[in-house]
Amino acid sequence: MPNEGLKELYIDELRDLYSAENQLVKALPKMAKAASSDELRQGFEEHLEQTKEHVARLEQIFEALDESPKGKKCMGMEGLVKEGAEAMEEDFEDAVMDSALIGAAQRVEHYEIAAYGTTREFANLLGETEAASLLEETLNEEKETDEKLTELAKEINSQANEGGEDVEAEAEEDEEVTDEEASDETSKPTKGTRKPTRRVA
Repeated sequence: MPNEGLKELYIDELRDLYSAENQLVKALPKMAKAASSDELRQGFEEHLEQTKEHVARLEQIFEALDESPKGKKCMGMEGLVKEGAEAMEEDFEDAVMDSALIGAAQRVEHYEIAAYGTTREFANLLGETEAASLLEETLNEEKETDEKLTELAKEINSQANEGGEDVEAEAEEDEEVTDEEASDETSKPTKGTRKPTRRVA
């Protein structure tokens, strides 16, 4: 007979996941809007649709258990979403902002991979085979999303780094121009000591 304590923990973990996924449904459109890369934006939009599917699967599991999915707030996801929001408030530009968004998104994915992996194992132990299958499906999708983000990061982080080098080069050029201007200014006679202009007859 399944341990009642473990079943309570299992339901608690499911509610935590349900809260986490619903928080993510609200956060992903904002992340998509903040992305400058079309590929990254599309990735966020696709994962939003996937996340809605994850919510539906959890609701299916709760229905089979005859339990309510509500009643818990996932504090872990709340913290991760806040971190993502803070990154979006920074004045990063283009590829650098995209790099920050990928970092925030991968933290979310790793959190979900750990949570779904744990909950799936509980389902297996409790003999909840259908629920375990649904949780496994979501777990695999979270892993795939993480892999896609890793691939995108290789290109986008490289662009962010190149952009940084361009900015540094521009700053150095500006500095050189400023130095030249300063040199020109010092070579000009100061007001009051200006020599009278010679008139040509």
